[in-house]
Amino acid sequence: MTTSSFDSYGEIAEAHRAMRLGTTSAVTLTEASLGRIRALDRSGPMLAAVIELDATALEQAQRCDAALRDGRWLGPLHGIPILLKDNIDRIDGTTTTAGSFALHESRPQSDATIVTRLREAGAILLGSTNMSEWANFRSTRSVSGWSARGGQCRNPYVLDRSPCGSSSGSAVAVAAGYVMAAIGTETDGSIVCPSSVNGVVGIKPTVGRVSRAGVIPISSSQDTVGPHARTVADAARVLAVMQGSDPRDAATHRAPPWHLPQFDPRTALQGARIGVVRQHVTGLHPLVDRLFESALATLRYAGATLVDPVDITTYAQLAADEAELVVLQTEFKHELARYLATRVARVPDGFVPRSLSDIIAYNRADAARTLQWFGQEVFEQAQLRGDLADPHYEAARSRARRLGGADGIDAAMVRHRVDALVAPTTGPAWPIDPVHGDRSIGSSCTPAAVAGLPLVTAPAGFVAGLPVGLSFMGRAFDEVRLVWYAAGFEAHHAGRRAPTFKPTIG
Repeated sequence: MTTSSFDSYGEIAEAHRAMRLGTTSAVTLTEASLGRIRALDRSGPMLAAVIELDATALEQAQRCDAALRDGRWLGPLHGIPILLKDNIDRIDGTTTTAGSFALHESRPQSDATIVTRLREAGAILLGSTNMSEWANFRSTRSVSGWSARGGQCRNPYVLDRSPCGSSSGSAVAVAAGYVMAAIGTETDGSIVCPSSVNGVVGIKPTVGRVSRAGVIPISSSQDTVGPHARTVADAARVLAVMQGSDPRDAATHRAPPWHLPQFDPRTALQGARIGVVRQHVTGLHPLVDRLFESALATLRYAGATLVDPVDITTYAQLAADEAELVVLQTEFKHELARYLATRVARVPDGFVPRSLSDIIAYNRADAARTLQWFGQEVFEQAQLRGDLADPHYEAARSRARRLGGADGIDAAMVRHRVDALVAPTTGPAWPIDPVHGDRSIGSSCTPAAVAGLPLVTAPAGFVAGLPVGLSFMGRAFDEVRLVWYAAGFEAHHAGRRAPTFKPTIG
């Protein structure tokens, strides 16, 4: 079988072929995106995936079309509408707020690095997506997909089911056909969980692969930025644009060069040794287990050798240890203050918070809107944490990284001589419940999250009409290999279908 360029696959490649043939245009694509948002987001199914649209979107599209008429191709995302999570800084007239009214009267002074790179690649930045307010880091009873500013985002497959979070709107927007790709962020599960339960591809890169400069932070140890798309090829294309060293983010200086060689996805799994993770991530839902077995059969059919089982022996210890919480709360308190120092008033005499304590006080004063469903106890706990020189924090950070990486994923891969690991990403979406909060069933993402390692999730099928994903895990900066394997799985496994916006399971 001949080798082919991975850039020739995916919906973006098809759109680009049509642009060059003159059968579509950037304006046509942008108008279609805007029309679908108008039809589905605040009317019809009321998905509430988009929090704000950029008034210049059609102007951006017109510039792309004018460039093509002049013989200029702007880059690998020429004329492609993209939506960005509402915690990514832009100075294009939209307001970056993390879904919170506390940031509504202030604005950033510069674009996030990834925004600059997306613009330079020719993307049309369509607007901002709704998200779990403050990236699901405000309360122990938070409701995924809800923000005070954006309301409740909904799963397009079954509308009373959770879209997961915190990159809820980004995954929903891709699943519902608003855009071919959207940008999310992850600290622990916030790209891969919404991708899984909304039936799309998500890539959570290694910490340091993509710059976080200009992204509202939780944790420098765990935060990363990645794409959602309906195909692996499209997600990989967007990641290739965003990744790379950035003087504004020291973590990116250790990332090796990105290179995705030419290959045919249909042969990508031939010769691969893949470890099957079962302990602590299977046995939680019989229908998810059945779906997982089907996915494993596909991997074997596509040419992979499965090593089964390969246990990540630190899963239980990670779940019982407070190390991750100590790291996240300590870093959030200090890194949020550094971020807030960069913002300025958006309106005359606008409120510009400068610290976590300012945000806590604002929420208390605005409790009717902000605290109507759940509180801010995670914020209040973080406010009590020590500084970054605290030995308790330093020990927790070292322990979390070791349990997730050296003694966790890395040790399992070395012990069994495998190239990657696979596991169910999470269970099917649970009912939206603003009284009791989220009730997810299982998750395989935490070891990679605390160690800063990469994950790729791809649609694996459905449980009672609800999507479930398959996660590929690997070593630091091994995104290319994981993309390769996920593309191979996708080429042989029909794991996705379009949503039909059912009101409920029935």
